[in-house]
Amino acid sequence: MGSNSSAYRPKCIYLETDGRIQKVAFSKYCNSRDIMDLFCIATGLPRCPSLSLSYFRVFKIDELRTEVASQLAMLEKRVELEGLKVVEIEKCKSDIKKMRDEMAARSTSCPCKYSFLDENKKLMPRRDVPSYPKYMLSQETTEALRKPTFDVWLWEPNEMLSCLEHMYHDLGLVKDFNINPITLKRWLLCIHDNYRNNPFHNFRHCFCVTQMMYSMISLCSLQVKLSQMDILMLMTASVCHDLDHPGYNNTYQINARTELALRYNDISPLENHHCAVAFQILAQPECNILCNVDKEQFKRIRQGIITLILATDMARHAEILDSFKEILDNFDYSNEEHVTRLKMVLIKCCDISNEVRPMEVAEPWVDCLLEEYFMQSDREKTEGLPVAPFMDRDKVTKPTAQIGFLKFVLIPMFETVTKLFPEVEEVMLQPLWESRDRYEELKQIDDAMKEKKKNETLAAGNRET
Repeated sequence: MGSNSSAYRPKCIYLETDGRIQKVAFSKYCNSRDIMDLFCIATGLPRCPSLSLSYFRVFKIDELRTEVASQLAMLEKRVELEGLKVVEIEKCKSDIKKMRDEMAARSTSCPCKYSFLDENKKLMPRRDVPSYPKYMLSQETTEALRKPTFDVWLWEPNEMLSCLEHMYHDLGLVKDFNINPITLKRWLLCIHDNYRNNPFHNFRHCFCVTQMMYSMISLCSLQVKLSQMDILMLMTASVCHDLDHPGYNNTYQINARTELALRYNDISPLENHHCAVAFQILAQPECNILCNVDKEQFKRIRQGIITLILATDMARHAEILDSFKEILDNFDYSNEEHVTRLKMVLIKCCDISNEVRPMEVAEPWVDCLLEEYFMQSDREKTEGLPVAPFMDRDKVTKPTAQIGFLKFVLIPMFETVTKLFPEVEEVMLQPLWESRDRYEELKQIDDAMKEKKKNETLAAGNRET
């Protein structure tokens, strides 16, 4: 789960007030008054020039979080891979739950207007030869990597980086575009470093989306139907599609009038930012995997990647899907516009494809997404901004969150894709139908429990009267 590079990373101070932990992030350009204002906003105190910092207990928790994350990964690996005895597994699960609860209690985060890059700042690519431990992929792993059933939770960052590197080699992109293998490694490391530690929009999500794209390329034989340049666009856009995501969506950016919303005039501010960061990284010679393509090719690849990343803005979902449906009956692979619309739908499918995966792989992502939603809605309530019902911890449940999304977004989109690629139905559409049915059953159980509790409350009230 990556973090942003040192050039992007704001300074952070953690505060505890009344037993509540808050993270205050600010850039090196903040003056003392700016920082004091941020402290007051984070703690809910009135803005007062005479406020003393001794009011707060200030401390670091990064070291603790790193240690807990390391232990957690080790325990999960033992449970999943070593086939421990039942008693040992239960103890591990207990330890894992305890650590997750501890991490959750310390993960409160708050954005601020200083959390994004200024125009003058530069990314700092790693200039040395990248030295992340290369994970040697077994034949079993490389075969599993081509399938949507691949368990993305079993892999550590260096292993995911090795998997991404393998995909570029396996698809022939390194050879066809004369990519220096060391540059590829350095680019992937820089990509990793520019994903933040959000609950959902993090480096593991980037890996999920790219691995699903790799699966679709294999399943739908896209290398036979599309050009290698199209394949490069699809893979690279998938890798870069959420770079430097702050964990707060476009609606928040626009309503809070953040730097990004102002910079991009409220038009897909996050997606525009992801594109900008992607090409800032590629602008560094040490990370430029496209340095050996000619100017005309680079121009086409750049425009293609931008188009695909911008297509991941869910505000454009209906527009993009309807546009694809218009050409579906007469789809022509020799028509560039047709291919562009297909690629836009493909990256959209991969971006929101978690429910295509097996239940045990998909369900943790729902928890991660809800955690990020609740983090945003809590902040919106504090700032007096509108709160979407599907993000409100007081209104949404896991089944209600997923049923509507599956029925009205995911399933219709994958059903449309199935008309062009019938092989998608069994491998990707069937799991979505099953997931919808499972969440509907869970909702019925939840509704029955609520009704029972309501009746018990009424009965208790009647007895008292």
